[in-house]
Amino acid sequence: MKKMSYAEAIREGMSIRMRENPNVVLFGEDVGEFGGCFGVSAGMFQEFGEKRVRDTPISEGVIIGTAVGAAATGIRPIAELMFCDFLTVGMDQLVNQAAKMRYMFGGKISMPMVVRLPNGAGVSAAAQHSQSLEAWLTHVPGLKVVYPSTPQDALGMMLSAIDDDNPVMFLEHKAMYAMKGEVESFEPISLGKGDIKHAGSDVTVIATGKMVHEALAAAKQLEADGVSVEVLDPRSLYPLDKELIFQSLKKTHKVVIATEENKRGGYGGEISAIIAEDMFDLLDAPVVRIGALDTPVPFAPVLEQACIPNAVDIVGAIRTLV
Repeated sequence: MKKMSYAEAIREGMSIRMRENPNVVLFGEDVGEFGGCFGVSAGMFQEFGEKRVRDTPISEGVIIGTAVGAAATGIRPIAELMFCDFLTVGMDQLVNQAAKMRYMFGGKISMPMVVRLPNGAGVSAAAQHSQSLEAWLTHVPGLKVVYPSTPQDALGMMLSAIDDDNPVMFLEHKAMYAMKGEVESFEPISLGKGDIKHAGSDVTVIATGKMVHEALAAAKQLEADGVSVEVLDPRSLYPLDKELIFQSLKKTHKVVIATEENKRGGYGGEISAIIAEDMFDLLDAPVVRIGALDTPVPFAPVLEQACIPNAVDIVGAIRTLV
């Protein structure tokens, strides 16, 4: 067992595969000698050299386009964008090329590329650097989307993401990079498998990214009042572990969905719709959704904290159900 930060775990997952396979490469803005905008790739340039850890121009379209071309020719690229928000510049290459090529070529090529996307708010990075855009990505057939919330999950899912022959969008909450946790296994974690972070019997909270930790804080607070909260972390947004959600709702019959994205049009609404369509008979109460306010994320810390959800909001939502 080893204690690692979220950033260290991501780096370890990339490094393991790069040591094993010379076709795995990392590129992006400042990932080289500088070690990445958030320090995630620190030391990798020195270990693997400038041909495998490469700095790119400040052009997300070039970064994604290069990853598509490299993946199509047998390389396994890891492309880092400095912020998830900047994916907008590379959306044509991602949505119309990466997500479609394997299908349109009849499976004759693979598209084994990972796109690392620092996501979310909470670090006063302002409106253009703080968005949670996972709903855009999960909407596109041909993309896999994962969002680990712990160092263990980050390491294991990075291994699986690099191994996958399809484009994998790897969301990393930037406010969790320094968060530390125990890493017990250096084995891959299958994409499409969720995890129960805290067992409970009265209500299920389905939470993603940093909201997993807010949900755990809410669960701990409510224990004193005799309320038993199950915290379910999908980890993989697509493919989604519907069976784990089903088994949890069979036990609790109530659900709160907590994501940091804007509530309007968010992926939390998709999870809610799946539950309504496939698991309605299990519910004893309506699904409750929690998300950020429908506004650009403010720069001022006090306004930013008012904009994004937290444990207090989750506690309030749970109290409406139990």
